[in-house]
Amino acid sequence: MPQVILAIDQGTTGTTVFVVDGRGRIRGRAYAEIRQYYPKPGWVEHDPEEIYRSVVTLSRKAIAAAKLPAAAIAAVGITNQRETFVVWERRSGRPIYRAIVWQCRRSAAICDELRERESEVTRRTGLVIDPYFSGTKLKWLLDQKPEIRKRGGRGELCFGTIDTWLVHKLSRGAEFVTDYTNASRTMMFNLARRDWDDEMLTMLAVPHEMLPRAASSRGPLAETAPGTIAPRAIPIAAIIGDQQSALYGQGAVAAGDSKATYGTGAFLLMNTGDQIVPSRSRLLTTAALGPAGEPAYALEGSVFIAGAAVQWLRDGLKLVRRAADTDREARASFARNKDRTHPYVVPAFVGLGAPHWDASARGAIVGITRGTTGADIVRATLDSIAYQVRDVIVAMESDTGRPMRELRADGGATANRYLMQFQADILGKPVRRAKIAETTAMGAAMLAGLAMGVWKSPDELHAIAEGGEVFKPKMQSSERELLLAGWRDAVARALTKPSD
Repeated sequence: MPQVILAIDQGTTGTTVFVVDGRGRIRGRAYAEIRQYYPKPGWVEHDPEEIYRSVVTLSRKAIAAAKLPAAAIAAVGITNQRETFVVWERRSGRPIYRAIVWQCRRSAAICDELRERESEVTRRTGLVIDPYFSGTKLKWLLDQKPEIRKRGGRGELCFGTIDTWLVHKLSRGAEFVTDYTNASRTMMFNLARRDWDDEMLTMLAVPHEMLPRAASSRGPLAETAPGTIAPRAIPIAAIIGDQQSALYGQGAVAAGDSKATYGTGAFLLMNTGDQIVPSRSRLLTTAALGPAGEPAYALEGSVFIAGAAVQWLRDGLKLVRRAADTDREARASFARNKDRTHPYVVPAFVGLGAPHWDASARGAIVGITRGTTGADIVRATLDSIAYQVRDVIVAMESDTGRPMRELRADGGATANRYLMQFQADILGKPVRRAKIAETTAMGAAMLAGLAMGVWKSPDELHAIAEGGEVFKPKMQSSERELLLAGWRDAVARALTKPSD
């Protein structure tokens, strides 16, 4: 009987589950969106129970779609939105609050109060002080509800990123664990020691008793309880944050390898091997993986809004009916007016990430004229994704002193050929689109399969990650510089503090 991997990709806007076989083929899949809650401006929440139910339901659907018995599943691999967290009762497993999402900015004031300690935070955790990360939002919750802090200190409550929540629920409370990649996004984890940092916990007034055990991403780490996903128990053989999973799935496992994932946000990582590389450009240093899933490090730059801007075009402005329609609209705009200098969209809906890190920045549309059309707004929104990615790449090259030869790209938005070509043009570098767009899920599947012997060595994974279409730059450098000057001016208008 074939041995397959169940790869669970729990993302910001939805949950996807894949059944992957030993040749890296997707044999079955299932997807459903997750409801977004916006209780106040800048706040974003999820329902943790909805997330768990989606994982169970979609896992069963994916197995059914693969037309394979549950006995064929060798292991489960979990990859997840990283900084989003849940607090729940240890004994009952019931959440005491909605999941607070990585996009949420409710702890901006706390971050401002801690700003003078940023160098210490960066030295310990590899991160900058920003609401993006779990720690300050957990502090916000504990400050708002002191009883939660007391119960946490008594060991009655659990804190966990989505991986921890899912493992705890799937194992019916048997395991309380996270992996290094997710822990490294909490602002409470010592990157060099790979353990919770007592000084950070004191700074944020977080009880250690609330925190899970931190372990390597490659397991096995737990088992699904019989009756959850399948009638029998299945090893949970890998847990890994989504962006590190995409890095692994792209085969970027050696120092200098890099990738960009275009999802709700856009995330760029460069593997730095066993070296922690401090950033002079306010990029992040984070946990990553080596070829066999061993701990390693990476530089990361985060663009908060990428695919989410396309959702805004569809659901907010209703300029397109489907996300795929943006390609046609952008081409129509370009065909009508090949001068892309107007308008510019700066999608700072929840602030700006790297390299600006301005939590208070808000979105802007700059350069509207009487002739501006809906297609122009669509085109400028797609362009904004490519501009933001370029800003991070320039900072990454500066920090490492290593020019990027090509950009490896994955994620749903890479299906947009207009975006991929403009990305190559504005970078002046080739963009290689992954052969399998679902690289995030594939990374978790590869790691889980390696742990359980579906693949015998990292060398066997190379064929899965190889290939993909290459978009070559066609734009003249003079046009590129003109467009970039306009983009920099538009960003400056959206910032609330001077850019570093």
